[in-house]
Amino acid sequence: MSVYRLDDQSFDFPSPEEADDEYDGLLAVGGDYNPKRLLNAYSSGIFPWPVAEGRPITWFSPDPRFVLKAEDFRVPKSLKKTLRKGLFDYRVNTAFPEVIHECSIVPRPGQDGTWITDDLEKGYCELNRLGFAHSFEAWQDDKLVGGFYGVALGSCFFGESMFARVSDASKCAFAHFAGIMFENGLPWIDCQVHTDHLARFGAKEIPRAEYLLLLHEALGNH
Repeated sequence: MSVYRLDDQSFDFPSPEEADDEYDGLLAVGGDYNPKRLLNAYSSGIFPWPVAEGRPITWFSPDPRFVLKAEDFRVPKSLKKTLRKGLFDYRVNTAFPEVIHECSIVPRPGQDGTWITDDLEKGYCELNRLGFAHSFEAWQDDKLVGGFYGVALGSCFFGESMFARVSDASKCAFAHFAGIMFENGLPWIDCQVHTDHLARFGAKEIPRAEYLLLLHEALGNH
């Protein structure tokens, strides 16, 4: 197994095609959450997925990649009924630090702890301040009850994590905002790795090579 150790003085990454697919697409170790490094990672088909607080950052480019294309997007029937009830108010970027923090602390079935470290929170909050990271929020009775966040670059959106304090809050937020994104010309949403939750919306696994082509097209790197 060969994993690259990143140079703290450079924001360059090795080719994502050199990732170790026996270890979920692990490509590199080290570095930090400097905005330039993060943006370079996403534009190269790479994302951070830390092991634990205080450990070196691990960077991945899995094969296959989990992607929700505009033409495959669908809202499950049961969720359509919930959306019609109008249970939530939807907002963008009004509580980014709170959204990413909630994503780090809300328990998830089958998961022990979180991969969202304090340093990661700080790094993405800086990306939000610079206009690249965004939170999509569900509010109820003026309380933040669900949502998700991710990174926008070119005509790409890279989804990161979501949370819910009220049943269906994150699902409704995703359905609401994903629909708007696709209606406005977004070609696909990067979902990174398979989850049953996003598969219900139509996300599918595609080869990493295909993903990298889609990425280059969406970023204008023809």
